[in-house]
Formats: sequence, C-alpha cells, structure tokens
Amino acid sequence: MTASDPLQQNIRRTTGQRALKAIRAIVDEENRSDAETAGTLRWLLRYGWIVLLVIGALLGRLMGVY
Repeated sequence: MTASDPLQQNIRRTTGQRALKAIRAIVDEENRSDAETAGTLRWLLRYGWIVLLVIGALLGRLMGVY
C-alpha cells in the first residue's frame, strides 16, 4: 500500500473524522459544564444577598438581638 492508495486515504479520512467527533463531544461537554457554572454564579449574584439577609436575621433572632 502506498500513500496514494485510495483505500489508505479513506482510512485516514475516516480516522480523522472519528477523532474530530470525539474532540467535539469533549468540547460540547465542557461548554455545557461552563454554562451550568455560569448559571449557578448568576443565581448566587441575583439571590445570594437575600439568603445572607435571612441567615443574618435568623442569627440575630437566635442571639436575642431583636
């Protein structure tokens, strides 16, 4: 078999396509994970201060401040 053999070219092309699909799956998983993390951080920024306020109020109530 030589490098110009059509069968060898097809094998190389198929191998390259499978590798690209595998890389694409990895990148898609990372992007999904990053989007999930960004959503969690967005939620914390949006509602985290309310949670902290409630925790502070409960601690104040338990300590007898009010």
